[in-house]
Amino acid sequence: MKNNNNISGPSPVKPREIRSKIRTLIFALQIIVVAALLVLWLSSESIQKSKDLWVLFIYSFPSQFLIPIVPHEPVLLYFGKFYSPLTVALVDIAGTLLTEALNYSVFKYIIDTNFFQKMRHTKSAAKVVELFNRAPFVALLVAGLTPVPFYPFRFLVVMAHYPIWKYLLAVFLSRTPRFYVLALIGRAIKIPDYLIIVIFIILIVSVNGPILRRFLKKRQGNKTYAS
Repeated sequence: MKNNNNISGPSPVKPREIRSKIRTLIFALQIIVVAALLVLWLSSESIQKSKDLWVLFIYSFPSQFLIPIVPHEPVLLYFGKFYSPLTVALVDIAGTLLTEALNYSVFKYIIDTNFFQKMRHTKSAAKVVELFNRAPFVALLVAGLTPVPFYPFRFLVVMAHYPIWKYLLAVFLSRTPRFYVLALIGRAIKIPDYLIIVIFIILIVSVNGPILRRFLKKRQGNKTYAS
């Protein structure tokens, strides 16, 4: 008579593995959704010229997700010509808060990977986090109000285990006045559309130019090394 005690079926999936797969799926979906919104906006001339507030709300996602490749400010100047500054600011901050919640979630997923766990415990990273933790809320307020690049703080708050609700509160208190001022400028000056497009292009080049130059330089260096 055969002993069935040694017969083993497929090993059960552990809850930890299930949670990991769900996190990976959510991470991928977040990237896909924002990328799709960016492609939709860039490929549709009618959407780009639309004055509907839902366009302003949706544009917050690709223009403020992780390290954005399209600028945010020109769209505020554009919508400021058609709506009150307060309306523009409130619609935009609503989209911004949802986008920053996505940013927090995505960076939290990324930072939990082995590569970033090692980087997180380096001396330089520890010093930056320590400096941030001296006055995190004030640092976020200053970064949100001023034109300094905000994307490093999206990563920093996760590294410092800063609570998401405090982060979103700082975003709301700092970005709302900034959005209001930009919309107010757009309403007061009535900047022509062609000039807004010029500003849009200049900002794209200024933000992505250095990244493109480093990429081309590295590629050229690899070709030289290979030859």
